[in-house]
Amino acid sequence: MKLFDTHTHFDVPEFDHDREKIAYEAKQKGIEGLILIGFLQSRFDDLLRVHQQINSLKNAPQSYLAPGLHPLYIEQHTSQHLKDLELFLQQNECIAIGEIGLDTFLKEHKQPHIFERQVHFFEAQLELAKTHQKPVLLHIRKAHAQALHILKKHEGGGIAHAFSGGVQEAKAFVNLGFKLGVTGQITNPNAKKLHDAVQAVGISHLVIETDCPDMTPLCCSERRNTPANLPYVLQALSHLFNLPEQTLATQLWENTQHALHLRTP
Repeated sequence: MKLFDTHTHFDVPEFDHDREKIAYEAKQKGIEGLILIGFLQSRFDDLLRVHQQINSLKNAPQSYLAPGLHPLYIEQHTSQHLKDLELFLQQNECIAIGEIGLDTFLKEHKQPHIFERQVHFFEAQLELAKTHQKPVLLHIRKAHAQALHILKKHEGGGIAHAFSGGVQEAKAFVNLGFKLGVTGQITNPNAKKLHDAVQAVGISHLVIETDCPDMTPLCCSERRNTPANLPYVLQALSHLFNLPEQTLATQLWENTQHALHLRTP
């Protein structure tokens, strides 16, 4: 059974002391690939370093790069960082651009001038994705309508990471060519909105992710989340759709290959 963790922050310092051990554990549990997600220009060097470290290991998942400028850190981004992102894309093999998008969860990010800045960086990175023919990994929180309006003007697709919208938004993202990223939140029986959304679009439009070290599955909530916890997300989806885990894993793998423009055996 092969699994692909489509969204991790496995490069952050929380994993510096035991990253190799966790990578081996993930491989033993069937995780064959994982994506290291960028969110700040200042971390691009560390992103690349950890990517090379993981890919130097013999019995670890294959690492892929997805650099981006995260909307939650909008006050820290500069125009130069957009240029640095493009240079990173030119100099390194990257599977996607992410995570990018809009986020008005915090009150200060609802201020018009701050939100307009988020929109500017979002659109600029969508243009980079178009230029470099890369899918995008979206971070959309409390701004689904605005994000969908922008995405309708841009061709391309990717993954709506940690999807948190309702049925209507789920179908809208799917219609624009996106897969929905399902995290450990799916293990929460009270996450009715998420359960309804993924059931409405069906398994052919889903991928799975840990978003480690965040979004820990309910069973492991007292521990740091790691890529090795991805099977718990699969298990919860298996119960939700009443499908064998192997059948579901095969479909999710194919979905991931399609979303990321991969065709690995």
